[in-house]
Amino acid sequence: MSASQPSLRWRLVSRLSALQAIFLTVLAVLIIAALWMTGSFISLQPEDETIDAVAQSIVRDQDGTLMLKETPALAARRTDLPRLWFVVRDRRGDMITDGSVPPAYQNIGGALDGIGQARFGSNLGAGTVPAARLQWVGSPAGEVQVLTGVDGSVSTVRIVTAVGIVFFSALLPLLIVTGIATIVAAPLVVSRAFSSLDSAVARAGQIDINRQGTRLPVDDVPREILPLVEAVNDALGRLDEGYERQKRLFAHLAHEWRTPVAILQTRLDGLPPGPLKERIFEDTVRLATLAEQFLDLQRLNHRFEPAAINLVEVAQHVVSELAPLAIAANYEPCFTRDEDVVEILGDRAALERAVANLVQNAIQHGGRGGRITVHVGRATGITVADEGRGIPPEERNRIFEPFYRFQGHGKGFGLGLNLVQEIARLHGGRIIVLEGPTGGAAFRLSFPAAGG
Repeated sequence: MSASQPSLRWRLVSRLSALQAIFLTVLAVLIIAALWMTGSFISLQPEDETIDAVAQSIVRDQDGTLMLKETPALAARRTDLPRLWFVVRDRRGDMITDGSVPPAYQNIGGALDGIGQARFGSNLGAGTVPAARLQWVGSPAGEVQVLTGVDGSVSTVRIVTAVGIVFFSALLPLLIVTGIATIVAAPLVVSRAFSSLDSAVARAGQIDINRQGTRLPVDDVPREILPLVEAVNDALGRLDEGYERQKRLFAHLAHEWRTPVAILQTRLDGLPPGPLKERIFEDTVRLATLAEQFLDLQRLNHRFEPAAINLVEVAQHVVSELAPLAIAANYEPCFTRDEDVVEILGDRAALERAVANLVQNAIQHGGRGGRITVHVGRATGITVADEGRGIPPEERNRIFEPFYRFQGHGKGFGLGLNLVQEIARLHGGRIIVLEGPTGGAAFRLSFPAAGG
C-alpha cells in the first residue's frame, strides 16, 4: 500500500471533526446572539461612547478645579450628537455642565453620590423627562460622575472589541475543548467501526493459490461494506472452481499425452541409427518431459510426508537415467560429490524431478557439446553446470517465471525452471543461477539442511 493513498479512516475522522466544529460554532454563535439580544450576556449602549469620551476630556487646572479639554473623541461625539449635553462632578462637588441640560437633571447628581450607575427617564403625565444615564468612571482628573443623554450610536471599534471579548472568553475555549475531545474520541469511534474490516483484511492476506476455500469473514461487517465483501467472496469461489477445472485439465492432458509418447518411443526403437533418429528421440523426450511437468504442477498442490533423502543418491540416479540422452546430444555427463551422504528431509520423487529438469535444461541449452557436471556438496547442495553460452545477468531472475524463454533459448515450454523453483520452495530451499567454471550456466539447488 502506497503512503500517498488517501486514508478512509482519517478522512472520516477529519470530516467528522470539521462537521462537529462547524455545528458547535453555529450553535455557540446562536446562543451568544440570543443572550446579546436579550441583554443577558453583554450590552452595548450608545451612551457608553459619550461617557468614555467625556471622562477622558476631564482634567484639573493648577488649582485642582475640574476643567474640560476638547479631545478628538469628544469632538466626534459632538458631531454625531448636535444636542449633546452632560454634567460632570467629582466627590468634592466641583461640577462641569455642557449643552442644554434638562431641568430634571441639573441638580440630581449630588443626591446620587452613593450610586455607581443609574438610568433615568419618564413619559408619564404631561411632563416627559428624556432618558439619561449616570455613572461613576475614572478620568485623568480622578473618579468623576458623568450624567448624559442616551442618544447616539455604538462605534465599530467598540462592537469589534466586544465581539473579540465574547469570542476569546467564551467561544474559543469551547471550541478548543470540543476540538480536543473530537480529536481523541473520533479516531477511537472510527477505529472500532473499522475493526471488522481489519479482520477481513487479515484474512485477505492469507489468500493463496494453494489454499482454496479461503473467504473473507462477514460477521460484524458494516452493512454498507457487506456487498463488497460478499462480491469478493463470490469472486474467490469462482476462482477456486476455475482453478480446480484447470488442475483437472492439466492432469487429464498429461495422462493422455503419455500414451502416444510411449507409442512413439516404442516405434522409435525400431528405426535404424542415425542423426534423424537422435533428433526424433530428443523431441520425444521433450514431449514426455512436458507431460511430466504438467503432472508435477498438480503434484505440487498436494502436501507430502517428508522423509530422510540422500541428495547424493538422488543426483546419481538422475545422472544415470539421463546419461544416454546427454551422450546422444554430444555431451559428456559427469557426476561428482564431496561425500557419500548429504541428507535432508523431503520428497524423493519431487527432488528427482527438480534435478532432472536442471539436467534436461543443460542438455537443451548447453551448446550441443562439452561437459554437463552434476555436483553434490553439503555446503552447496546440488549444482548442475554446462559449458554453453551461459545466461546474461539481467535474465537470471526472469528465467524462473512460468512460460518465460529468453532470446536464444527458444526450445522448451518455460515450465521446467519454474517447477524447480517451486520444489525448492516447498523444501525450504532455493534455486539460483551462477556463471559456470568455463563460462556456461550453473544452477545451484540448495536446502537449509544441506548447509548445516
